[in-house]
Amino acid sequence: MTSPREQASRRVLEAACATAALDSNGATPIRLAENDLWRLPHGVVGRIARPGQHQAAAREVAVTRWLTTHQVPAVRPLPIRQPVHAKGRAVTFWEELPPHRRGTPDEMAPLLKCLHALPIPDIDLGQLDPFVRIEQRLTEATSVRADDKDWLLHHFADLQFAWAELPDGLPRCVIHADAWTGNVAVTPTTAYLMDFERTSLGPPEWDLTSTAISTDTFGTLAPHAYQDFCEAYGHDVTLWQGYPVLRAIRELRLVTFALQTAEGDSTAADQAQYRIDCVRGRNGPRPWHWAAVG
Repeated sequence: MTSPREQASRRVLEAACATAALDSNGATPIRLAENDLWRLPHGVVGRIARPGQHQAAAREVAVTRWLTTHQVPAVRPLPIRQPVHAKGRAVTFWEELPPHRRGTPDEMAPLLKCLHALPIPDIDLGQLDPFVRIEQRLTEATSVRADDKDWLLHHFADLQFAWAELPDGLPRCVIHADAWTGNVAVTPTTAYLMDFERTSLGPPEWDLTSTAISTDTFGTLAPHAYQDFCEAYGHDVTLWQGYPVLRAIRELRLVTFALQTAEGDSTAADQAQYRIDCVRGRNGPRPWHWAAVG
């Protein structure tokens, strides 16, 4: 028996397919999360964006078409007019990749290096906002103690100031903005970048920091594997003076994500509190070995 969530998602998919003249018969869900992914007949994947993400969906299609012109291995949208609007949601359609596995940091590094070297496109990418949704998550959180919330809000304000005063680093460029190995798919012949929903203009160090904290903050990536990543990209972001600021922003993002998850999942509350205790200095030095939530 399908859940109400899956039934609602399927109705959106079917409406979008009807508009795009695509076959939705036998569609099966791949993942129903922030964005819903569906496998359609004839090697097509449908992606239903979160409500209010029409502009981001359109930008993602434009970015991937631009990457194709520069021979960057990335998922490809179907050559149709999209995104398609259905029941208040933006739906995009993509060529399904061959059987693949998740990438490794050293497989992701050359893709990021290639992306960062590209000229600025004639696409309204906007500037990276590393603080998107952080304040909203903090103010709406009900499972956090008042003193912790006050501290996190002050920490948030301090990081906003520090972000504005970052020292010079690598030249600003097109960045992926959600660069982790879950957004790299590796087939027997090629590694592909995926999920360009947050692609924008900004410091390339932001993309590199997401891998650095796997070793630094989480302790899930062995130091030798991190060095392989640095060698494949040609730069170690942890040696940059601005790295502690980017690390702290990413950590705060993950704290607030755990708080958001805890609103609907009581099992995430303990992890949210543990993350707060870490950033507040109550659990000793990094790595902190945070557990996944959501």
